[in-house]
Amino acid sequence: MKAGKVRSAIIVIKSVLLTLWISIETIVDVYRGTYSRERIDRRLRWWSSVLLKFARISLTATNVEGVRPTPGKPCILMSNHSSLYDVPVLFAALPGSIRMLTKNELFTVPVWGRGLSAGEFIPIDRNDRRKALKDLEEARRKMESGITLWVAPEGTRSRTGVLGPFKKGGFMLALRSGATVIPVGIRGAFDVLPAKTVDFHLGQNIEVRVGEPIDSTQFKKTETERLMQEVERQIRELAALPGDDPQPKRAAPVPPGR
Repeated sequence: MKAGKVRSAIIVIKSVLLTLWISIETIVDVYRGTYSRERIDRRLRWWSSVLLKFARISLTATNVEGVRPTPGKPCILMSNHSSLYDVPVLFAALPGSIRMLTKNELFTVPVWGRGLSAGEFIPIDRNDRRKALKDLEEARRKMESGITLWVAPEGTRSRTGVLGPFKKGGFMLALRSGATVIPVGIRGAFDVLPAKTVDFHLGQNIEVRVGEPIDSTQFKKTETERLMQEVERQIRELAALPGDDPQPKRAAPVPPGR
């Protein structure tokens, strides 16, 4: 059911206020010295569940037991990204201390940006390669401390729901850190709220499907493209809706020998 303008506006306002509230709580935790990663994990999952209720979303997840990082070994989740709801859906569906590698600009937003930083989210400067390399090094340290990093390899939300071209940054990080990469497919989030719109469709089901872990240490440091192809193959299969063609729908052909 498509929400009317008034209903959509109410969802947006409530979602923004809720996000500001948990941002303030997290900032206060850091200021008071009461911050703990587990406390923020619980807060993020509560925030996610409430956001899903606002839009009457039902959530199902399969193979979540596949997200079991090996202690001391970096772990990166990679998924398709077509909606703002991808974020709360992953927090609600998957275990662990999940944090996003997200664009640097969000950290300049008043209150919210400080909340992201306080909550151990990691910025990435997409306009400055030298700064981006430093950001990736910080991401590596966070993973070594127990953070499970979520990376959207497309770099931004798809405006059509179709998987877009992958960026290399997350894969370079995986290879340099020896991380386990866990492909994840998100089905149905685009139907709830397509990218760059406020066209809410209420009462939708979103499905999160976890793929087979990929040990990046089985790839040479020069095999970024081969790792990208394997992750893309799994995400396409995991995110494809029944009846969809899981094969690439973009112009660039996939090299043979996958």
